[in-house]
Amino acid sequence: PAMADAVKQPLLHHQQPYAYPSHAASASSPALPSVASFAGGRRFPGGLDVPNLKKRGGGTRSWIRVEAATASVQTLEVDKATMMRRCELPARDLRLLDPLFVYPSTVLGRERAIVVNLEQIRCVITADEVLLLNSLDSYVFQYAAELQRRLLQRAEGDELPFEFRALELALEAACSFLDAQAAELEIEAYPLLDELTSKISTLNLERVRRLKSRLVALTRRVQKVRDEIEQLMDDDGDMAEMYLTEKKMRMESSSVFGDQSLATFNAAAAGTSVSAPVSPVSSPTESRKLEKTYSLCRSRHDSVKSSDNSVTEHIEELEMLLEAYFVVIDSTLNKLTSLKEYIDDTEDFINIQLDNVRNQLIQFELLLTTATFVVAIFGVVAGVFGMNFETDVFSIQNAFQWVLIITGVVGAFIFCFFVWFFKYKRLMPL
Repeated sequence: PAMADAVKQPLLHHQQPYAYPSHAASASSPALPSVASFAGGRRFPGGLDVPNLKKRGGGTRSWIRVEAATASVQTLEVDKATMMRRCELPARDLRLLDPLFVYPSTVLGRERAIVVNLEQIRCVITADEVLLLNSLDSYVFQYAAELQRRLLQRAEGDELPFEFRALELALEAACSFLDAQAAELEIEAYPLLDELTSKISTLNLERVRRLKSRLVALTRRVQKVRDEIEQLMDDDGDMAEMYLTEKKMRMESSSVFGDQSLATFNAAAAGTSVSAPVSPVSSPTESRKLEKTYSLCRSRHDSVKSSDNSVTEHIEELEMLLEAYFVVIDSTLNKLTSLKEYIDDTEDFINIQLDNVRNQLIQFELLLTTATFVVAIFGVVAGVFGMNFETDVFSIQNAFQWVLIITGVVGAFIFCFFVWFFKYKRLMPL
């Protein structure tokens, strides 16, 4: 009895919904499978309580639920195992939505759900509801409020399935978020790069380095979203797998046909005796039964064929939807590519400027070395005349001036010869 009372406690408890627009309808939480939960630990079938033993995988997480039928928004507390049973998803798919891990953008189509991990939007989309991982990010609440608004203001004649609407809104949120970040990066980058070209300093170079790191990271994220959309567009099987409404209707119709066939078989078995002889009079009845069975099979075949045609039509709708957002994300990628090319051009221009300065320094060093060589001639002459020897030169009047003049003329001639040689070899500009 104590175990039965514990099982009756629901694992999923409903909280107050967020303050969304006043027209938001409030619906009760769906009935989920309940498991025994205790505050102190786990209870085994034999009645043994282990207070310090925690239940594996028993941690609950907050989810925002948007219902397709009533457009109501609720907050739910669901554990991982219950979510796996609810949406028939493996653990690895739910791990993609874990905020503790960083996974690239992914859109997966499963049997009964679509797993979406696009930037801040991490949710599970089914044919009846959207389970959005709760977060403090404003984009999450904006997504839930916008989806609710679109469901309440659904236009007449718009037969787009609910899962496509939710997926479209997730793609729109991700593309707009990435495009906004790209635009912000552009506004910051171009003035900084222009300033760097006019004034090359360590501070400006460090700012450009950080800017380029952000650009590379953002480009990688945009490229992943673009590749994911392109991969979905190239695979018709994945797009057909995402048509959850048709699969749900097909499962319901197959279950109805199965129940009808079982009831017909039981009625026929109850109305026919095994020991009764078969008379010729009953043969037309049997033939009519065969005709009815054949007509039933033919009608089922026609319904399946019509459902296939509807699936093909909705695949085209999903393909056009994906193509629209592929154009948007490709435009964002082109912006980032243009910005990267502008940064590369700026780096090339700066390298050219630095090379020019380096060349000027080399030319100045070359001229300075030549002038030093010419001045060294005066030192050689001074050293020669500074020797302690007797010569008639010291007795000549104005000999000192003549020595300086001759040495200066020879030095100037040597300097001019070197400059001409450097220009001849194109080591210096003309």
